[in-house]
Amino acid sequence: MSVNEASSAETPYGRYITSDGWFVLNLADALAVRNEEKGGAVYPLESREQPFADFGVHVPWPGEPNALYHSEGAQEGFLVLSGECTLIVEEEERSLRQWDYFHCPADTLHIFVGAGNGSYTILMIGARPEVEKIRYPVSEVAAKYGASAAEETAEPDEAYADWPGEYLPLRLPWPLDSDAKT
Repeated sequence: MSVNEASSAETPYGRYITSDGWFVLNLADALAVRNEEKGGAVYPLESREQPFADFGVHVPWPGEPNALYHSEGAQEGFLVLSGECTLIVEEEERSLRQWDYFHCPADTLHIFVGAGNGSYTILMIGARPEVEKIRYPVSEVAAKYGASAAEETAEPDEAYADWPGEYLPLRLPWPLDSDAKT
């Protein structure tokens, strides 16, 4: 059995993978999407429509959470490639820096917040089941960073109802520096 090479499309914002299959993609040439209000930027590394299906590179800005505090019914892994961030895990804060790896078993509450003077880059690895089990609790610790749901819910649309902005395509310089937010 042979696996075909994935197809891609070139946009003004970079190259985007449009089908399943193997591929090589340099992040300097890749399309990124960013939320101008909150959450930083994401390099989707798969052909699915969501910014982080099973693999992704996320680049949040200093002081900003990459999403809302939550747990999922599947294991995930996160590797800090550059910069510094604060991990909020099970209501505890942990400082992470380059090359720190966070193993996140299913149902572990977690979120990342940018720390230090510049953006940070994190490789996100997860398995998204067809029926996703997710929970967004109310958290005092996450709320300090604007990363808590207003009310506990299992519905992403409800949790993110007050989350500002939407994700728009852009081309970011790679590797990123502390001015990458512009």
